[in-house]
Formats: sequence, C-alpha cells, structure tokens
Amino acid sequence: MKKVSTAKVVNASEAAESPLPPQIQEALGELVGAAREGLLALSVGVGLSVVHELMAAEVEEVVGPKGKHDPDRSALRHGHEQGQMTLGGRRVEVEKPRVRSASGSEEIRLSTYEHFADRDPLTRAVMDRMLAGVSTRRFASVGEPVGSALAEHSVSRSAVSRAFVERTKTALGELMSRRLDDVRLAVMMIDGLDVAGRTHVVALGITTEGAKIPLGLWEGSTENATLATALLSDLVDRGLDPEQGILFVIDGSKALRKAIGDVFGTRAPVQRCHRHKERNVIDQLPESARDSIRARLRAAWSLEDHVLARSRLDVLVAELGATHPDAARSLREGLEETLTLMRLGISGQLAKTLGSTNPCEPMIEIVRRTHRNVKSWKDGDMRLRWTAAGMLEAERQFRKIIGYRDLAKLVIAIEREQTLSLPSPTPVENEEALQVATV
Repeated sequence: MKKVSTAKVVNASEAAESPLPPQIQEALGELVGAAREGLLALSVGVGLSVVHELMAAEVEEVVGPKGKHDPDRSALRHGHEQGQMTLGGRRVEVEKPRVRSASGSEEIRLSTYEHFADRDPLTRAVMDRMLAGVSTRRFASVGEPVGSALAEHSVSRSAVSRAFVERTKTALGELMSRRLDDVRLAVMMIDGLDVAGRTHVVALGITTEGAKIPLGLWEGSTENATLATALLSDLVDRGLDPEQGILFVIDGSKALRKAIGDVFGTRAPVQRCHRHKERNVIDQLPESARDSIRARLRAAWSLEDHVLARSRLDVLVAELGATHPDAARSLREGLEETLTLMRLGISGQLAKTLGSTNPCEPMIEIVRRTHRNVKSWKDGDMRLRWTAAGMLEAERQFRKIIGYRDLAKLVIAIEREQTLSLPSPTPVENEEALQVATV
C-alpha cells in the first residue's frame, strides 16, 4: 500500500510540473477522444481546429489585438454565430466569429470562412461517388466520418440529388462550351452509344501528341444529316480550325460523311471503321460463310500495300456478288475509305489503333458504367448530363493512344495529300495573280 501511495504522489507531481498549459492538455484530451471514432474523424477534427485558428488570426488582422484600445480601428468584434463548412465531404456546423465596421453599419465578411464554406468540395464528392455507382440512399454511409461532436447536413437523398444535378449541369456546360482555338488535332473520332433507347453521338479528338480530348455530345443519330452538320459546325464555332489536316474516323454513316465534306472540305480524309464495316458485311452472310469472309477482310486490312489490299477486296466483292449480293453491296459502299490509312502510308501500331473507333470504347464504357444504377430517366437533359459527366470522368483516366509517336507522320501525310489535290488555278486566277505580283 505504501508503494502505491508513493506512485500517486509522483504522478501528481509530474502533472503539476507539466510544461503544457491547461487548455492544450484539454485539447489533447479531446483529440484522444476523437481518435476513437477513426483516423479520418481525427483528421477532420484537427482540420477544424486549424480553420478556427485561421479565422481568429484574420479577425485579429482586421480588428486588431483583443483588449487593446485603438481609436483608429475600422472594425469591431461582434460575437459569434452558427455557420456551415464542408469537411470530409459533408456539411458540418461550426461557430464563426462576426466582425462589423466601426460604425456598426455593415457586416465584414471573413475570407477564411468564405473559402471553407464553399460547397464545391461537397458537390465534387457527390459527383465522384455517384459516378462510382453510389446511390443517393447510401451516400451518407460511405462518407468519411467527421466525428459525433459535429452536426452533419446536406447528406439526405434530396440534398445529394440536388448537388449531383448542379454538378452535372456544370459538366455538360463545360463540355459543350470548351474552346478549341489552341487545340491541334490529328484525328477526330465520332461514334454513338445507346442511352435509355436514345442515341448519343460523341466526338473524341486526338491531339498531335496523342492525348484524347472529349469534344462534344449530341442526342440523335449520325444518320441525321442536319444533326451531323450541326455537331461539326459547333466544333468550328468553338474555335476548331477547319483548315488543319485532320483524319476523321467514322462508323460509315452517309449523313456524317457528307457533313464532314460540307464543314471541313471535300479533301478531308476519312477512315471507315473496320469493325463497323466488318459487322455490316458479316451480318448479311449465313453462319457457315462468316468465319472465312471475316478472315479475308482482316487479312486485306492488315497489309501495307494499298494497291494489293484494294485488289484483294475487289476480288472478294466480285465473289460475294455472285453468291451473297447484299454482303457485296455492303462491302462495296465506301470500300476505298477503309484503306485511307494505308493510302497515307500509315502502318504498324498506329494503323491498328486508328483503323476503328475502338479508342472511343474506354470512354463509352465508363459512361455506361456511370449509368448502371439509374432506374428512371426523366428527360433528354438528364441523359445528356449523365453522359457528359461520364465523358469528363473518362478524361481524367485517359492515356496517350498506342502508336502516338507516328502521329506527326500522319499529319504530314494528310497535309501533303491535301496540297497535291488542290485544283490548278484557272487562267483568270493566273492573270489576277500576275497583276498583283506586278503591282
């Protein structure tokens, strides 16, 4: 019993001699309690303490030291009031200091509080979790803990839904207003995806450095000539230079092909997607003939000699014409444009990458994944918002395309071909040019 009593005396003495002030010891005790709720709750608690310190420092800077009279001060402390901040992806209640002008006529806003009270971090968290498949019902349960001492707000289903609508509207506006003045494209791919029974046409750009950029989104079919022209004209209106040499990779739509010629000129090179063309031909054949025809198509498209590849495809068209005329007609339509890359001298990995619209597939797959938990589509605006959000989410995960080092070679080949295909000047144009040169 005597040893225990001595230990108690020693501990009490050590506590009395502790260099920490009582308020710091109290704060440490609170942090130890918060640690029981998890490391993230602890981090939020520390972050909130820092925010309070920053607000107090700003008040002192605006008003001056507390307890010291200053006849020239321009502002006064005015107590505290309840406010809200975004911490841990949630809205939590905090007590913020108030400051008023020396005359008391107006409230002075604290920049520190304004910064941390911004809802954008919360809507970003809502966006990320909803696109990852978290439903509005489960949003609160997957959020980081903020500690039982802090009152939470804005995690109800309706609040989460409002935040997501706000964020996806921003995403759609950002995608459809993105300026393209300084973008140097080597390739543009246009493809479609089905959303709740409606078709969304998506445009993906590939820069000369190999980076992929979502360009735009429209609801409708590529077979709609008016829509096809409008979507390409919109890109030009946003600053895309129609004179730069761009390879267009499309699914074979006649309306889209015509729109490319109308907006970007008849010399714009077009590569028909091999996968779409193959599927269109194979669908016209009986099951017994499909494997052999598919193998012959792919063998011809894998060649590097444009003349030889065209010869083999012409032979195949002739053979199919005698046995399966519908398949022959499908293959004959736009046949030369399935060999555009070969004609431009592009082979290897880059030819495999650009021979189809497959580079669009990762983006389309991410869009589909973000849609998987939607049970009811209210209107076209909702469909567009969700698709735009998925496209921008995909952009965050993009990598350079395979074979990107040869994109400069592609651009040079396009520009050379377009220059060689320029029409010769007429005699009148020659005469006018001579007159200008003489002047």
